[in-house]
Amino acid sequence: MRITRDLGDGHAWTLHEGLLDDGRRVFVKQGAGDVAGVLDSEAAGLRWLAEPRAVAVPEVIAAGGGTLVLEWIDTGPATAAAAERFGRDLAALHAAGADAFGAPWPGHIAELPMDNDPAPDWPSFYVSRRVLPFVRLARDRGALSAADVALVEEACDRVAEVAGPPEPPSRIHGDLWSGNLLWSHGGGAVLVDPAAHGGHRETDLAMLALFGAPRLDTILGAYREAAPLAAGWRERVPLHQLHPLAVHVCLFGEAYRGSLLTAAGDVLAL
Repeated sequence: MRITRDLGDGHAWTLHEGLLDDGRRVFVKQGAGDVAGVLDSEAAGLRWLAEPRAVAVPEVIAAGGGTLVLEWIDTGPATAAAAERFGRDLAALHAAGADAFGAPWPGHIAELPMDNDPAPDWPSFYVSRRVLPFVRLARDRGALSAADVALVEEACDRVAEVAGPPEPPSRIHGDLWSGNLLWSHGGGAVLVDPAAHGGHRETDLAMLALFGAPRLDTILGAYREAAPLAAGWRERVPLHQLHPLAVHVCLFGEAYRGSLLTAAGDVLAL
């Protein structure tokens, strides 16, 4: 393989376009030190999401030693037909399930470590592995006050009560904002940069809504036809956005503080 073009930096790694000896274009991420673990987590998540053959993900061509080599994806527009198909395919991916709430590899989201150790139920997993660690990290970095943390902790105390009917672990992407949803030149959806684990399926849907995925209404409509959601799912969107918003406060500071606190208030109002 040879590098043909530098694509800039992404968080703590460098991005490149490469060319294999057989002529295939590839996407290459490289990083040293702790970043190598981040890339290994991404590779494990992509392979796991690929197993059910429900939604396309880039093929992992090589991983290890601080380098991740992925199939190159030529992108195109998000058509209505592609969005409808993605909604159905995402439902199939979730239905493929997981052995537990968690994953058998060390987790990361962006460059931040994420605890994937299993928990007995989704509310305890979500609070102890997803929300509180990042809220407390944001406090330690000076982006949240003690009062801010107390508000989110109060919301976390209500998670088991407001989470809706218990569901088995779903096979979720875990960081499904619009930037991690590519639309291939052939018209299909492709999932990239996962924080994959066994989780709650509403988490992926709430993340799609957080930053406005294209044709979201079409995606959700097709999803709900294939896999109806429990009553109250729209009202639970802020609950499932606590984690990504806490992560954004850790990464980008106070710019996301207000959104996190608003979501916590919405959870308390459920």
